[in-house]
Amino acid sequence: MKQGIDNKAVLNRLKKIEGQVRALIKMVEGERTCEDILIQISSAKAALHKTGQVILEEHLRHCVLDGIREGKEEETIKKLSTAIEQFSRIV
Repeated sequence: MKQGIDNKAVLNRLKKIEGQVRALIKMVEGERTCEDILIQISSAKAALHKTGQVILEEHLRHCVLDGIREGKEEETIKKLSTAIEQFSRIV
């Protein structure tokens, strides 16, 4: 990631999500109830969404601001629009 984004914090979040996914695999293998599995899926999904929010916020604070300061307004807005569109597809 570009300078300014706290890679360590993002990686920590992703490692926690990885643990949640591993727990999901064990839950399915252990034949846990559908309700328990769905709750865990919801938790992992929320964690991914929050991680995306953190990255998008940092993108605004650093990448977008830098692009505007460098006089690349149109290119920067186009990239931001693409990033927002991709992020909003997360269901």
